[in-house]
Amino acid sequence: MHAAAFDDAARAALAAGARSVAESGLVVGSAGNLSLRSGERVLITPRGALLEAIDQAECVEIALADGAVAADHRAASQPSSEEALHRAIYAQTASGAIVHTHSHYATVLSTLIDELPAIHYTINAFGGPVRVARYECFGTDALASAVTAAMDGRSAALMANHGAIVAGHDIEHAVAKAIQLEWVASIHYHAIVAGTPSILSQADLDAVRERARELRHGAEVGAR
Repeated sequence: MHAAAFDDAARAALAAGARSVAESGLVVGSAGNLSLRSGERVLITPRGALLEAIDQAECVEIALADGAVAADHRAASQPSSEEALHRAIYAQTASGAIVHTHSHYATVLSTLIDELPAIHYTINAFGGPVRVARYECFGTDALASAVTAAMDGRSAALMANHGAIVAGHDIEHAVAKAIQLEWVASIHYHAIVAGTPSILSQADLDAVRERARELRHGAEVGAR
């Protein structure tokens, strides 16, 4: 039996992140899922759970390579149906945490656009304009492939007719980015409803990154 990769503090952090996502209105019902990575192990929220009422003992430790549930998992819970998606993103990036939501504005926009453009300079927090991954059925390898392609060079994607996903260096960072992504999506939605918004250029975004470095805030404004 392997040594547990996640202690009680890690499990508590994941459950707290799940509650924050629910309290922020980024999910409805049992939609949405979160995870943490530690080396070749992943801790993910349980299938069908209400995020506002997650029991940390029901979060499921799985193998990054194949999704196998840890032999010492004693709860009746199963890993989220999107575990293949989380594992695919971890395999492609150095991320330490992932948050997947069905947030309102991001989901609306996912049915209308191919990319969330630079409506505001905070788009730099995701590496630039956020692409919309093509629609694929939830919980499938096809969805995982579509999303990882959309996230190439990015730390977020919208998922066509589905929702949004972000990656961060820890669970608090990933939750904050999920909230920020929904804010940017809401700005773009209201802008296109009101008229034809102006969009920042790549030069504008580069200037923001440079200014952020000058002010020593690059980790927040320009991070991927």
